[in-house]
Amino acid sequence: MSVLEETIIAGMGGQGVMVIGQLIAHAAVLEERNVVWFPSYGPETRGGTAQCTVIVSTDEIGSPVVTRPQTLVALNQLMLDRLVADVKPAGIIIINSSLAERPQHRDDCRILEVAASDLAEELGSSRVVNMVMVGAYAAAVKPVSIDSIKASLKEVLPERHHKLIPLNCAAIDKGAEIAERLLAGTTTPSR
Repeated sequence: MSVLEETIIAGMGGQGVMVIGQLIAHAAVLEERNVVWFPSYGPETRGGTAQCTVIVSTDEIGSPVVTRPQTLVALNQLMLDRLVADVKPAGIIIINSSLAERPQHRDDCRILEVAASDLAEELGSSRVVNMVMVGAYAAAVKPVSIDSIKASLKEVLPERHHKLIPLNCAAIDKGAEIAERLLAGTTTPSR
């Protein structure tokens, strides 16, 4: 199987974890790739954990189960701590450094610290943290294009939120810009 990317996106309910996964999945379909999006929730009724697995491939995908992802996108400390050891060596860990601290014991992975919560506030809405993170992910990992993610917004977001698409696009662009600068070494972590 020619897997392009196996990713786990993790955070708490209400952080938009599932939306990140759905955007990547829809973008992969637009780019005529095979994709699996597999959601998982913690047992809590409210304020519980949320994570999803996204596999993007040019070939058929045999299983939605990923135990050793190439990439982890962690929106908070709890889920970072829970999943950081599972990332394959030489993988990428993207953390919301507004809510999580860099793991010191994973010097075998590329770690991108994106202050997504702070950046979302600067853009005018704490609700676009997930859009900053999906932009950073797409720029760093490149499983799908930024344009395909933006094109997927109308499909993934409820119609009542379509008026917020320009803000979501700005947040995606900001996340991508930060990730590109971090990868190039032209900015300090977070900003």
